[in-house]
This record gives sequence, structure tokens and C-alpha cells, in this order.
Amino acid sequence: MSDLENFTPKLTADGSFTFVSQEFGESFHSHYGAKQESFFKFVEPTQLATAAQKPVLRLLDICYGLGYNTAAALQTIWAVNPSCCVEVIGLELNPSVPQAAIAHNLFDNWNCNYIEILKELAFEHQVQTPYLKAKLLIGDARTTISLVHQSGFWADVIFLDPFSPPQCPQLWTVEFIKQLSLCLHPDGLLATYSCAAAVRTALLSAGLIIGSTPPVGRRSPGTVAAHSKSAELKNFSALPTLSPAEKEHLLTRAAIPYRDPQLSDPTEVIVMRRQQEQQTSCLEPTSGWRKKWLLGTQRRDFMETSLSLD
Repeated sequence: MSDLENFTPKLTADGSFTFVSQEFGESFHSHYGAKQESFFKFVEPTQLATAAQKPVLRLLDICYGLGYNTAAALQTIWAVNPSCCVEVIGLELNPSVPQAAIAHNLFDNWNCNYIEILKELAFEHQVQTPYLKAKLLIGDARTTISLVHQSGFWADVIFLDPFSPPQCPQLWTVEFIKQLSLCLHPDGLLATYSCAAAVRTALLSAGLIIGSTPPVGRRSPGTVAAHSKSAELKNFSALPTLSPAEKEHLLTRAAIPYRDPQLSDPTEVIVMRRQQEQQTSCLEPTSGWRKKWLLGTQRRDFMETSLSLD
């Protein structure tokens, strides 16, 4: 059996397909919709349609996966400005994932105009056209991100899309996210689907400011981040701020971040290090925060239901 045969397309609610990772035990996308996740969790929060008006736009796609996020970005950018010169660097651990997406024709129902580009990137790991310079770096992102930084690549947009923090903590650590912040342009935006307190604390520790992005298919929002010292935050300040519940979440033990000092520790060590820090922490247990806000949500839902019955 070839590596490509390890991936079986799984239908999601918006009609697009995803895969399930045997290594991480998770789907690559939400069952609510793989395609919509790329647009609403990554493209829209990073305001790509606005950024595309620039002559040159640089994108750093962390955990390239099936290639959906990059595909959604290219579709959006060139719909707005066909002459925009785009530079893309994708980081991916397993080259069989994007190759399997092409082999299974998963872009057929996307109305995507750039399948040949995605195919070349998946199999050749680089593409160059008059308006695109793209490279796919294969390997542990903790290693390849240093290559990106050393090359002087400054991303206008960063997509942070690893598997969940409990399954892939190595790409949510304070140290890794600090490396991402070094590759983010002073006026750039970073977006991720995660609203985990540990992730948001890591972003804050990297000197970034954060905001919530609208939920897509579920109640949980995503997160968008930018440099706190940026002189061009007019658009960023218009994004939804953290709710009172989200702010209090950052004061609980859930907000203790993952740490990987040498960017080389195995998953088990990173998880255990955080658990030990949580056990000795003086922060409020997350269970108390959850009960407080769950009770408040239930009370609010009851009041709204009662009013609707009047």
C-alpha cells in the first residue's frame, strides 16, 4: 500500500472532502465544512481581499495539509487583483497529504482555477509563474520555520493550522509561536481556528495582540493576532474583541501555555511539562470558570426562551 492510499476522502457538511490523520487521530478539518473553514477561519480574518490590493503579498501557511487554505487564499487574492504577485511558503510534515488531495481530485467541486499550480506544488514542492512564487518545505515545522526566518521572509499573512493542541502541542508552544511572530510583517495578521487559552497566552507571550473571529459551524470562535507595536492597526482594531468570558479564561490554569525550550521535545514531554506547571499553579482552576460561564449561558438562554414565548 502506498502512502497515498492511507488517505480516504471523508465528506463534510458543505460538500467538500477532508482526510483523517492516522498519526494524530483527528480529521484535517471540521465536519461542518472543510472548504468553508479555509475561507471563514483563515482568509476572511486575515483580510486577504484588502491585502490583495498590494502589488506583492506574502503568505506563510503552517501545516499546508491538503492545500485548502492556500487554494482559498489564491482564489481570493487573484479575484481581487489578478496582477498581485504572491509569494507562498507552506510547511508540511507529510508530503503524501497534499499529493493524496490531488490524486483524489478533491478540488473538483471547488471551482478552483489553480489545480495545476496546486498539483505542481504538491509533487514538485515548488512553483514559479509570472505572478506566483511558491515553495513547500517538508519536515518538522519547528525546524523548517528557522529556514523561513533565516531567509528573511516576512509574511503579510500567516495561517496557523496544526492539529489540536492536545494532539500536536509542539506547534502551539510559546517558543514556536515566537518564531512565527518573527516571520510576521509588522502590519501582518495571523489567524488560527483555535481559541484555546493556552494558545492565546502563547500568542500574547510572543508580543502579539489578539482578537476573536466569528464561530464557523460551532460556538467556538477562532483567533486573529497582530504585532502590538504596529502603526497600522486601524483595521485590526475593528475586529471583535475578546468577550468577558474569554478574558477570564486567560486567568485560569487552562491558560498555562505549552513550552518546548529547544523546539525539539516529543509530544509526551511537552504535555507533561504543562501538566506539572498546572498542578503547582495558583491560578483559578478552569472548572470553576467553566461552571460560572456555563450557568450564565444557561440562564441567558432561559431568559431568551421565556421572552420569545411571551
